[in-house]
Amino acid sequence: MLNQAQSNMLLYDDGCPLCTFQMRVLTWLDWFNVVSLVPLSHPKAKLIAPQLSREQLLEAIHCITPTGRVLRGARALRFLCVRMPLLFPVGLFLWVPCVIWVAEWVYATVSRNRHLLSRLFGCKEACSIMPVRKRETDIEQVE
Repeated sequence: MLNQAQSNMLLYDDGCPLCTFQMRVLTWLDWFNVVSLVPLSHPKAKLIAPQLSREQLLEAIHCITPTGRVLRGARALRFLCVRMPLLFPVGLFLWVPCVIWVAEWVYATVSRNRHLLSRLFGCKEACSIMPVRKRETDIEQVE
């Protein structure tokens, strides 16, 4: 089992129902625990990425690798996808030339409108029925 110092850390907006739902899905797809989830409301989030402002953290997910490399948005997803068996084909597709630029545009568009999309899709109510996969490497949300 990976400890947090050896794991990739994924910072996400836990105030967004769509983001929270996506992180729940990710925990079920992450068979080998290659990523630890860190909600932005947790005090440790600022310690993990002190170089990032709150505004930057709210614009996109950020993956901090054990070496300190920071990846954001679609590039963070591509990085994680190639490390998870079920998402590996998606990760490979994102390495096709020019695809990442389109993926970044789509990601930015969804990110800008995520709260509206959450309301349209009923994420707060409907998404809450998805069970949470408890993992030792994830940091719990602050209530």
